[in-house]
Amino acid sequence: MTIQQLEYIVALDKARHFVRAAESCGITQSTLSAMIQKLEEELDCKIFDRTMHPVAPTEIGSHIIKQAHVILFNVKQLDENIRVRKGTVGGSLSLAIIPTVAPYLLPGFIALFRKTYPEVALKIAEMPTQSIIRKLHLAEIDMAILSTPLDDPKILEVPLFYEKFIAYISPDEPIYANKEIATSDMPLEHLWVLEEGHCLRNQVFNLCENKTHTSTYQAGSIDTLVRIVDLNGGYTIIPELHIELLTESKRMNLRKIVRPEATREIALVVRHDYVREGLMNAVANCIKQIIPSQMLDTRLKKFAIKL
Repeated sequence: MTIQQLEYIVALDKARHFVRAAESCGITQSTLSAMIQKLEEELDCKIFDRTMHPVAPTEIGSHIIKQAHVILFNVKQLDENIRVRKGTVGGSLSLAIIPTVAPYLLPGFIALFRKTYPEVALKIAEMPTQSIIRKLHLAEIDMAILSTPLDDPKILEVPLFYEKFIAYISPDEPIYANKEIATSDMPLEHLWVLEEGHCLRNQVFNLCENKTHTSTYQAGSIDTLVRIVDLNGGYTIIPELHIELLTESKRMNLRKIVRPEATREIALVVRHDYVREGLMNAVANCIKQIIPSQMLDTRLKKFAIKL
């Protein structure tokens, strides 16, 4: 059994097609097929059912592939330990981020990270919180940026910054006249929210306990929610960083939320056995240059991340 063979079965599981998997590994289809078959012979079991179209793992093959992800993850960990001792940052980084943070962070982050750490092959994907947690458990991604706490003992959380929630209200809404909005005064029947799967949706509902929501539409993005309010009335809840994307006229529709003040924690999360300290600090250092200083976690301002 070799590391390459594990990489090949992971690639085939992802592509579910021998030619595409071989191309992603930079080898021929015959080489890929032969190496996987050799591994199957060594383990005395079939990892893939080749009679299916597209090709799919067998029941035992699914367990082997999951373990292969973890082994390959640990191989990267070993490589990172060597880089740390040499004082360099490199290799590959697979980073996930929730959709309600990505629009405000990614444009500046990608440019800054690539410029500062050109030796790192950066791969970023947007996905909901539950998908991120699952992929972290399976070692399919290296780290993620999302709203915490998660209360998961297998995941390490490093707070990055704290973001307030702001009410965006139509001028036709009665509460528009208020200079600030108490959570107890929010009429849920006029509230527009994100669709199921967004952690921000749950956080908004947590602000308004013991009420029933009756909105007829659930949007997929904050920008869509703002446009819905502009054209249909009512109000929505947006994260603080979205304010920079609003025109001056739209900012007249913003109201501070009080009693209690609504805030979410955004953190960098990794598996509990993660050791690539250098890459975590690389990500955190770039974020510190993008997010306003007053929003940053006080510990992040003063100290480097230590695992």
